[in-house]
Amino acid sequence: MQRRSLISAAAAFAAAATLPAWAQKPPALPVLQVWKDPNCGCCQDWVNYLQADGFEVQVFDTGNTAVRKRLGLPEKFGSCHTGLIGGYVIEGHVNAREIRRLLAERPKAIGLAVPGMPVGSPGMDGPVYGERRDAYDVVLVQPDGTGRVYQHYAGNTTGFKRTSTTEDALPKAEAEVRRVDTAAGKISLKHGEIKNLDMPPMTMVFQVQDPALLAKVKAGDKVKFTAMQINGAYTVMSIEPAP
Repeated sequence: MQRRSLISAAAAFAAAATLPAWAQKPPALPVLQVWKDPNCGCCQDWVNYLQADGFEVQVFDTGNTAVRKRLGLPEKFGSCHTGLIGGYVIEGHVNAREIRRLLAERPKAIGLAVPGMPVGSPGMDGPVYGERRDAYDVVLVQPDGTGRVYQHYAGNTTGFKRTSTTEDALPKAEAEVRRVDTAAGKISLKHGEIKNLDMPPMTMVFQVQDPALLAKVKAGDKVKFTAMQINGAYTVMSIEPAP
């Protein structure tokens, strides 16, 4: 009887070993911890996307700037939220496929990043963007702070204007102030199109170049503002009440 049981167990093991990869039960994923601003809609859309893909996500609505710094991810790779899974940092709108690949390959690295907030990346692909898909890279951030392309997504846009790097002649955008966080130096804006950033209308959280700007406005105000990307962070450069 014991010999028969051993033979049956061996046969079952051999059958499982010959199953194709897609038919075998994948290993359980570690919990993904995510730090984000509570008012950032695209961050929540990314969380929802990962949960739908089978990730267990623990969210901390406390902002991500301090966590990013604590985890050692350079600011040049920064985005609007920071995650941690299996010892790896996940910065910005990283695709689920690359997170799974990272956990399977286990390279020596700080983690993965999609700098900025490219349209078409997970969480930045809602109906408001139409069919637009901008090219972007998922970057593997090395232990020395450098990065290499881990996966490239081509997108479907032509003549894409890169993010402005100077303050010269920045176009003004209109917005409604949703929240002012003086302590963190941030402001949540429901804004129209920001042409120099190729950003469609949405609600998101910005850093401010000068915290004194926040004293000019309060929640509910209609404003005009300028913004640019600095070290991966979308930053308000000027803001004033709309006439």
